[in-house]
Amino acid sequence: MRTEFLPFSPPTLGEEEIREVADALRSGWITTGPRTRLFEEAFRDRVGASDALALNSCTAGLHVALKALGVGPGDEVITTATTFVSTANVVEHLGAKPVIVDVEPDTLNIDPRAVEAAISPRTRVLLPVHFAGHPADMTALDALAAHRGLAVVEDAAHAFPARVAGRVVGSGPNLTAFSFYATKNVTTGEGGMLTGDPDLLMRARTLSLHGMSRDAWLRYAREGSWYYEVHEPGFKYNMSDIQAALGLVQLGRVEIFQERRRQVVARYDEAFQGMDALELPGRRPDVEHAWHLYVLRLRLEMLDVDRDRFIRELTERNIGTSVHFIPLHLHPYYRDRYGIEPDDLPVSYSNYLRSVSVPLHPGLADQDVEDVIEAVQDVVDRFRR
Repeated sequence: MRTEFLPFSPPTLGEEEIREVADALRSGWITTGPRTRLFEEAFRDRVGASDALALNSCTAGLHVALKALGVGPGDEVITTATTFVSTANVVEHLGAKPVIVDVEPDTLNIDPRAVEAAISPRTRVLLPVHFAGHPADMTALDALAAHRGLAVVEDAAHAFPARVAGRVVGSGPNLTAFSFYATKNVTTGEGGMLTGDPDLLMRARTLSLHGMSRDAWLRYAREGSWYYEVHEPGFKYNMSDIQAALGLVQLGRVEIFQERRRQVVARYDEAFQGMDALELPGRRPDVEHAWHLYVLRLRLEMLDVDRDRFIRELTERNIGTSVHFIPLHLHPYYRDRYGIEPDDLPVSYSNYLRSVSVPLHPGLADQDVEDVIEAVQDVVDRFRR
């Protein structure tokens, strides 16, 4: 057994990131400026998007995306139960109603059939989440949106640099929000990016900085002007050059990071696929998975412990884990506000009760991976019925 605790998902940072941040600090420009623009351009080109807007979080991206589409009181936005609360919170902030639907049992992504059944005359936007880095069924969702005259905003917090049917997530016209949180495949500490239709991104850019007509760095640069206008109340969601400095280096290392993630996944698959008490992450043949998470699902009928005890046993063996996610309809706010019972969304609920995310990041050494495998196998063997 390990003698030191293995954290679930620390950031992978090196001297190159430190040097780039130090250079940004020495430059005299640390808020939104030239490095942020370079990062936007580099990300746009890497994804193949028409445009990109750097922000201080994926949550900010979702918020300004919905605002740019005109979502407001009386509107409904259909989204998934299996996501982090920010996906629904931004809908609430706009005075609209999040309509929470169930997921598909293999990928845990939003179920297009459930989406179709939930559409009402008030529906304005479909808000799928690419869970764990596996893209949702965008072919079905985009077709449904086009048929019903709805907009689509993609929550791609987990999904850089995933592909589906050869297309990179975020390369199309849908507004798509990415996360660069500390645990993500590329990190800026805190941060996000929004890609999509250039006209909508132009409005989102204005909204992201108080509704002002020009960026701060244009106002204070030699070639800039002090004058600006506020066309509508906006937010304070801009990314700083310090964050962008991290992002530029991380973006240049993403292929190395992804190769290591795939190696770890392959070893986990090899070790766990013969264990009948475990269900491995679902994946579909036309998908290039981003592998942000590796989520094991316990077949609880074959074990004498529940998921929470399983996690405690791994912790005692010095293995860090997490759970993704507590479904939206289990949180008191959404449960009480909309009167949703746990079993109303049975796929989300039942899979939550048996899910555990094990460590998956580029900094894992081969021995770390073997320690995770050994600990999982030991717990399964010890508590098998």
